[in-house]
Amino acid sequence: MPSRYAYQRRPRRDREKYRVNERIRVPEVRVVGPDGKQLGIMRTSDALDLAYSMGLDLVEVAPNERPPVAKIMDYGKFKYQEKKKSREAKKHSNEPKEISVRPRIEDHDLQVKLKKMREFLEAGLKVRVKMMFRGREMKYIGQGEEVMKRIIDELSDISVVDVPIKREGRFMTMMLRSTVKKKG
Repeated sequence: MPSRYAYQRRPRRDREKYRVNERIRVPEVRVVGPDGKQLGIMRTSDALDLAYSMGLDLVEVAPNERPPVAKIMDYGKFKYQEKKKSREAKKHSNEPKEISVRPRIEDHDLQVKLKKMREFLEAGLKVRVKMMFRGREMKYIGQGEEVMKRIIDELSDISVVDVPIKREGRFMTMMLRSTVKKKG
């Protein structure tokens, strides 16, 4: 009897989004060639032979169809392009950048944060400024508001307040929107 502290093995989940080659377990598939042309419905083994003869992989791209759609392609190249697309999409996402400041932030530290905010705003992005109060700092909400107003004043040439200063529990937040036109 194994000890109760014994390592319990979890079933391995496929990290792959697509089934490739021998992992395709259905008897028939609708095959699409490497050029995008429909090759018709074939037995999976025949489709695999065809893909192997071309030096490519058989990839199940639409598993929920009846019969499932499988495409003959270079799977390594396909994965690389998918990864590249997701990185590109992430790069161009419109999520606001978040900068954290403290109510008793030193001047130099604030200048560094302002420089970073300026970079984001010049790139046409929104910036969320978040301030957290710890312990006794809750008594000095006024100091926090002064820091926020100073940020607004320093960046007023390239931004406007999109969401005004608001306090929620231990946090004070505001959102700045760029007034600079995007290049390109």
